Amino acid sequence: MKEAYIGIDIGSVSTNIIIIDQDFNVVFDYYARSNGQPLNSVKIGLRELRKRIPGDIKVRGVGTTGSGRQLIGTMIGADVVKNEITAHAAATLHYVPDVKTIFEIGGQDSKIIILKDQVVVDFSMNTVCAAGTGSFLDHQSERLDVPIEDFGDLALTAERNVRIAGRCTVFAESDMIAKQQFGFSKAEIINGLCEALVRNYINNLGRGKALQPPFVFQGGVAANKGIRAAFEKEVGHKIIIPQYFNVMGAIGVAILAKEYVEETGEPSNFKGFDVTDVDFVPSSFECNDCSNVCEVIKVEMNGKMVAALGDKCGKWTNSCGSNAKRKRVASAK
Repeated sequence: MKEAYIGIDIGSVSTNIIIIDQDFNVVFDYYARSNGQPLNSVKIGLRELRKRIPGDIKVRGVGTTGSGRQLIGTMIGADVVKNEITAHAAATLHYVPDVKTIFEIGGQDSKIIILKDQVVVDFSMNTVCAAGTGSFLDHQSERLDVPIEDFGDLALTAERNVRIAGRCTVFAESDMIAKQQFGFSKAEIINGLCEALVRNYINNLGRGKALQPPFVFQGGVAANKGIRAAFEKEVGHKIIIPQYFNVMGAIGVAILAKEYVEETGEPSNFKGFDVTDVDFVPSSFECNDCSNVCEVIKVEMNGKMVAALGDKCGKWTNSCGSNAKRKRVASAK
């Protein structure tokens, strides 16, 4: 029986699920929009995975990452739960061992990761402004009536340079509309937008950092050739885009799960694919035990609490499995 490892990256926009084999080969990858329903999105992905993988594969380890990593980790029985920085770095180091700078742009946020001697030494994340993220580019493609798949190719056909203000979504869109009124073509405006967004990314996330090659660009936006060209123009070096650029977080956490179970020798906590048939019910309450007054998200399965998230002190998160704490949650309804 072949051993395999599952990695799940669950974010606000997309759900990524992959399986790697013992030799780190990707034998299954799944990418879909979460549509505001991460639990349901993961269930759909796991059902698809179950249908497509060979019957002789044994799941040896599971890892989760992304903004929904704790909840999904509890739901499926993850062996490791890691943040996005750690997961993305692990995957990139596997494919590009000498990487020094990672550019990652997803659907709702972006990040830059600096490595030295295969160790993360610095990073920055932007989770506030949507300028340059996948959702913003999707919106602009709709407004310009240009399919997002053609966005980058069209940018590369621009005959003139046009400067677009890219420091925020509002200014960028207003400036694009103004440039359209001045008679610039769609190709020129899109190219200007790509360069503005990369310029804004470097100025904000890369400020004060020594950006050195090799440079690796990943995340869903890496599919945009216009953004890639703008990065190469900005840093003056070739940009490497991995084969599985849009599921690198999932690959990274699968690699970390593989390393963990091999080091510990422990059996996996994976609850199996039947978990997709179980109903998980989320709800929330305010904890008044201290001045924080945290809003705690609890998740119940078959009437029993299996996860608690959102508390600043970790009181509920760390103790969600105890009967006493379950009773206290029940009384807080």
